[in-house]
Amino acid sequence: MTETFLAPPIGKPTELRYLALGDSYTIGEGVPESGRWPMQLANALRADGIPVADPKIIAQTGWTTGELDAAIDAAHPLAEYDLVSLLIGVNNQYRGLGVDEYRAQFSALLERAIGFAQGRRERVLVLSIPDWGVTPFAKRELRSAARIASEIDACNRAAQEACVQRGIVFIDITAVSRARGAEPRMLVEDGLHPSSTMYAEWTRLALPWARTLLAPR
Repeated sequence: MTETFLAPPIGKPTELRYLALGDSYTIGEGVPESGRWPMQLANALRADGIPVADPKIIAQTGWTTGELDAAIDAAHPLAEYDLVSLLIGVNNQYRGLGVDEYRAQFSALLERAIGFAQGRRERVLVLSIPDWGVTPFAKRELRSAARIASEIDACNRAAQEACVQRGIVFIDITAVSRARGAEPRMLVEDGLHPSSTMYAEWTRLALPWARTLLAPR
């Protein structure tokens, strides 16, 4: 059975700074703060003995790539982080903004993420866009699951290409979202957003990469 990653009982070391950029999937719409996947990832890293602080999160439900970019400007985050994660794009797809616009704005956000990581591309990780087309919400809205999947796949290809060009880790969480995203326990009450249990699946996939990125060189 999948479990949420919980904080170890010992104190909270804060040596390594973590910045998480995104939308509802990063802020964790409908779950407690401890259930957000960036919080679960930080807790899991600490449990492995890697001293990561709780993440600074710049994310909000409904944000597109353009809105995240503007929010970063408004937030004025520090320019020195040891780990930066980026998960953005579902609202571009939902609003029908098109893959070309997504590609350009995602690439710009990726460059900003590298900057926040002090130019260390090896300290940036990207998660793919999950597929909400399998959820009860999509069925209630009479949305075509096949069309949603096709458009999300196009955005994910663009994001992965941008990551490959820059030598940045790209983690596929889309497959698990499709395989398990319709299960009631994987969703919060709105039938759309992931539960802490689904976020634990994403954390499980991201943890080995984050552990490797933060390992002493």
